Amino acid sequence: MLFPYTYVPHQMDKMQTFIDYIFHEVWCAAPTSGPFGLNLFDANTELREVMEAFYYSDAAGADFFNGHVERIYGLFSALTAEQISQFQQWYQGNNDLEKVCANNPTLPLARYADIAVTHKDINQQLAVFFKGLYSQSLLDLAALRAKIGDIDDHYQAFMTTNKAGKCPFCGINDLLGEYHSKREAYDHYLPKALYPFNSINFHNLVPACHHCNSSYKTSKDPAYTPKDPAQAVQRRAIFYPYTATPYAIELQVTLQHSDIEKLTPADVNLQFGPAALDEKIDTWKDVYGIEERYKAKFCAENDGKYWLTQVLDEWQEDGRAPSDFLVTLSRQTDSRPYAECNFLKKPFLEACQQMGLFAEIAEVGAAP
Repeated sequence: MLFPYTYVPHQMDKMQTFIDYIFHEVWCAAPTSGPFGLNLFDANTELREVMEAFYYSDAAGADFFNGHVERIYGLFSALTAEQISQFQQWYQGNNDLEKVCANNPTLPLARYADIAVTHKDINQQLAVFFKGLYSQSLLDLAALRAKIGDIDDHYQAFMTTNKAGKCPFCGINDLLGEYHSKREAYDHYLPKALYPFNSINFHNLVPACHHCNSSYKTSKDPAYTPKDPAQAVQRRAIFYPYTATPYAIELQVTLQHSDIEKLTPADVNLQFGPAALDEKIDTWKDVYGIEERYKAKFCAENDGKYWLTQVLDEWQEDGRAPSDFLVTLSRQTDSRPYAECNFLKKPFLEACQQMGLFAEIAEVGAAP
């Protein structure tokens, strides 16, 4: 991830608060709480009002929500204290996204596949419930929206604070922002298809461009290495999208030859840094196809090859040396790295300079 988002508190956060209450105060207390009823929600007035409204509603989303809360309550009522404790650890671990991303070894991270080993019936109900929580048909129900607000409003508030206008996962594509009537999709950083308990936790929800979300990341699990029959699947560190700790990713480009017209991705080498972020950078590159996408950018007619033409145009039209262009570009990259892909343009043109391409341009321009 090239840069982190700033987390923006919003009324929508209340939905996760409701789920916290349902999990800890209703489900985990089920073995000693007696029959399921609305009285179980008395300590959370707003949630009780939602549950009561859903109880008398004939909307499919309302029945889905209440029905699963009650069914899972019934399954939890048969658990032992030790089993309840295990679920509490899983729930806490899956919602502590910062520690998940840091690959904290003390954190019990649970996938549906892990829960199914010992709790197949509960796992099936949890999977349907948590995958369905993040659905427009549920979030649009009037009784719920009155309490938690609207996800489109959340997006507008989010983009009013996060003004970069570029996808932080690739840096290439624009994001719809505060001046658009539409919005980007929220990516479940830990995929909701694989992980329970955090599908409506906005620390796990991050706006991403279509290519990052739907073409490259899809349902990949960033917290684990890819499946390889020859190796054991292992946990790995990933960038936390809302970290308050600043960092900067470095990129160095080298070219195998100086014939830009025949340049292909195989002719481009990329080196990322700093070394302290190597594991997170490796995960980022794997999940979002970063090397493929950046190399394709460098080889494209209207990107890398055009950037080189810009240097020629600057030299020919203004009588300035290519080195002057790079000085200006370096200053622009420092102040606006993601404008016009400066963060890619600068290392690519530096690689061209190292291959002697600017000297060749100068010689052509000086010829009678």
